[in-house]
Amino acid sequence: MKRNKLYIWALALFMLTGCTDLDVVPENGLPSNLAFTTADAYRSYLAKVYASYSLTGQDGPAGNSDISIVNDEGFTSYIRAYWKAQELTTDEAVIAWTDAGIRDLHEFSWSSENQFIKVLYYRISLIVSLANDFLSLSEEETMDAHGVSEADKEVIREYRNDARFLRALAYWHALDLFRNVVLAQEVSVGFPEQASPQDLFNFIATELSEIEGQLPAPRSGEYGRVDQAGAWMLQAKLYLNAEAMIGQSYYDECLAACEKIIGAGYTLEPNYEELFMKDNHNSNEIIFALTADGTRTQSWGCTTFLVHAAIGGSMSDADSGVSGGWAGLRTTKNLVERFPDTSGELDSRAIFWTDGQSLEIAEIGQFTDGIAVPKFKNLNIDGEAGSNATFPDTDYPMFRLADAYLMYAEATLRGASGGDLGQSTDLINELRVRAYGDDSGNITQADVDLDFILDERSRELYWEAGRRIDLVRFGLFTSADYLWPWKGNELDGRGVEEFRNIFPIPASDLIANPNLVQNPGY
Repeated sequence: MKRNKLYIWALALFMLTGCTDLDVVPENGLPSNLAFTTADAYRSYLAKVYASYSLTGQDGPAGNSDISIVNDEGFTSYIRAYWKAQELTTDEAVIAWTDAGIRDLHEFSWSSENQFIKVLYYRISLIVSLANDFLSLSEEETMDAHGVSEADKEVIREYRNDARFLRALAYWHALDLFRNVVLAQEVSVGFPEQASPQDLFNFIATELSEIEGQLPAPRSGEYGRVDQAGAWMLQAKLYLNAEAMIGQSYYDECLAACEKIIGAGYTLEPNYEELFMKDNHNSNEIIFALTADGTRTQSWGCTTFLVHAAIGGSMSDADSGVSGGWAGLRTTKNLVERFPDTSGELDSRAIFWTDGQSLEIAEIGQFTDGIAVPKFKNLNIDGEAGSNATFPDTDYPMFRLADAYLMYAEATLRGASGGDLGQSTDLINELRVRAYGDDSGNITQADVDLDFILDERSRELYWEAGRRIDLVRFGLFTSADYLWPWKGNELDGRGVEEFRNIFPIPASDLIANPNLVQNPGY
């Protein structure tokens, strides 16, 4: 079904800057009693909340930044910072650059002063603050005071569900990455209290349960806005990881959410590669995406980073639909050796560039050390480039159907009642038939165990910002039982301290709020 698209670039009218605290109201360019009188005004503000996941400020790719704690505004893109935390800390990605603190991610040597961790923490805080402010401004008494019509109120009430989802998504990332953060549901004054992981988990679960039935049916709303399936995906991820995060299992709940998604009418994209190309907004597999447009959403983060930073060495910029590679990102041999070959002829998910690249990484700073991964492109399958040679049209696929298939299988293996291992095998084979082009890569039910699921998740979902959380859930992120090149700053890898399963609260926030306590080990 072709859906209208939420064009966040045309709607983000308000100048919201300088916010870092979860309980502080963001600044905006117009007094609320003048700005928020119609549904269009609220739509503009909601678009800003959405845009905060991918854009960095108010003035194109750089200028008037939301966050000013680092010199390079491109670093402050939410999904760029999130991707680095989830991938550069794992076996799936290394980066050649030497920006202060970036090597710490490979080396497991980050501290509470690391600029990339700080950006991620404060970007989460900004999104929560914006959502809280939106929800405050859209309360019934506030809309009454501003003279909002009843017809507009009906629309704005729907927008409130979006804002609650976006806040829940930010808090989910906070739970995963930092565990112990402030849980602020409204704008207030004073020093907020730190919440426990259990409190945070309960809040996210409750929010998603309450808004689930009020969101649009799957595939029925505007593209780029969340619908019920997006909420189910977030529920599934929350419940799948609960045991690792709060010590309680919710595999039945994970399975139930996955079953809803699988039955919602989504279908796998026939060509895996097209999921990461400029026309991916047409895919019936993508459940929730951060929209991008090379002309109207220019940012040095999001897919701009993922396309450009993966190009270097003997690679052609034109093969990825852009001008200028940044010679940064590659992968380790662990990911490469998970596939039957590097050409993609057997398993089409192996999107690698090997010409002039070595499998071994003797020097992280040398782009030709490590296999390149041009997975994201600013082209369509016919080779037509996007609207801008610098800023891709490629949307960032945050949730897609293949992930739900694999979560269903994992929840079943972990003991979810009602889970069917036969169905799990069938779902995985759907992914493998797409990858192999026939049933030559199919597996049997006897092949499906947790080790296989972890590897298959990597083959299917690599470079989609999920590897760290998977390794944490499987108990392998810090463990000496699973190593990769340069883990712990050793060529062959080493086990590291368990406290590094989560990141530290930035020192600047500890100073600002005396109620905060640093995460153990930092």
